[in-house]
Amino acid sequence: MICYRTTFNKVLFTLLLVLSFAPNNNVFAADGEALFKANCANCHKPDADYTGPALKGWSKRIPSPDWIYKWVANPAQMIASDAYAKALFEKWKPTVMTSFSSLKKDEVDAILKYVDDYTPPAAAQTATTGGEGGETDNSMIFGILTLVLALVAFILLQVNSNLRKLSDDKVGIHRGEPVPFYRNKAYLMAGILLLFAVGGYYVISAAIGLGRMKNYQPVQPIYYSHKVHAGTNQISCLYCHGSAQDSKHAGIPSVNVCMNCHKAIKEYKGDPIVREDGSAVNGTEEIQKLYAYAGWNADKKEYNPDNNNDGTPDGARPISWVKIHNLPDHVYFNHSQHIKVGQQQCQTCHGNIQEMPEVYQFAELSMGWCVNCHRESKVNFYDKKTGEGNKFYSIYEKFHNDIKNHKMDSVTVENIGGTECQKCHY
Repeated sequence: MICYRTTFNKVLFTLLLVLSFAPNNNVFAADGEALFKANCANCHKPDADYTGPALKGWSKRIPSPDWIYKWVANPAQMIASDAYAKALFEKWKPTVMTSFSSLKKDEVDAILKYVDDYTPPAAAQTATTGGEGGETDNSMIFGILTLVLALVAFILLQVNSNLRKLSDDKVGIHRGEPVPFYRNKAYLMAGILLLFAVGGYYVISAAIGLGRMKNYQPVQPIYYSHKVHAGTNQISCLYCHGSAQDSKHAGIPSVNVCMNCHKAIKEYKGDPIVREDGSAVNGTEEIQKLYAYAGWNADKKEYNPDNNNDGTPDGARPISWVKIHNLPDHVYFNHSQHIKVGQQQCQTCHGNIQEMPEVYQFAELSMGWCVNCHRESKVNFYDKKTGEGNKFYSIYEKFHNDIKNHKMDSVTVENIGGTECQKCHY
């Protein structure tokens, strides 16, 4: 009898530990949305063409069911050997899809299921608030159930201890009073381990995130909408940030650059502009703020006189924009090397800038984030026959020969030293 009770206690104690440390049931499952955002969102949208085609409805366009897995693993090889892949490249060139050979089949399936099931944010919000057929996040429910089961297991342990004492007293076995749970070494050890696990998780998470400013969106002196300028009016990023392709820094446009257009455009007549908190923005008033910084008289259509002979119109002053994207001082980053040489799109690091009413930091800009990009981004070698590609990389003769001899199908930035410490750190 005593043997069975000991076994029962051990089983209940083990159950308590398992329930205490039980992870959410979704942790080990392939998360299609997270995988899509991490690997695909820079170039694709589920329901609209972007840098690449919309992914929704992919199964109706591909020639065979297994084609998509070959394409994801090695697009360059598919373009060379498959007619449909070549036609796809011709439509979207010069952009070539990055290979994701590290993605497993179930991860690709999770991404494809996510894009097939994707609904626009407005519809998704309706579904999650009780709409018929909508999906809900059950993380909170599972967490509550875990706590309830852990509490039940703890109560059963106490009940078992009391029943054992009653049984022993009945048969004449005298035992001492049971040890209270707050003095029980097993409980204390479990509590200490749990405390260290939870505390360690939060300490490590805080240390990893130290200095990272993802989603940082400060209030600017003028409400400047990239959605209006780069999106609706299709103004090229390089018109305002012209030094991005020729310099280390992208640069912030001077007031004169803004005034090139706003000497003529003094009223905003476009779609309503709304802040993140839902409040409306008066576009015309924001233009008037620009005039005040520039020292421009909109009624006379001329700059204010320079009465103090300082070389600027009276009242003119620089706009005190708040910098959003900051890297540590020991990190070297060159815009021209990424835009002109690497031929990366602005959206790779800054997100869908043309859809942002007000700019925020899209990516975490951590070392791991940059290294992963270097491991996946392919080098666009110069082809003497077609005259296409980048001559900057012509010095890598070995890789040219390896590709020519079919030893390699492509070369990533990592292959040319893109993950070496001294490339980014002084």
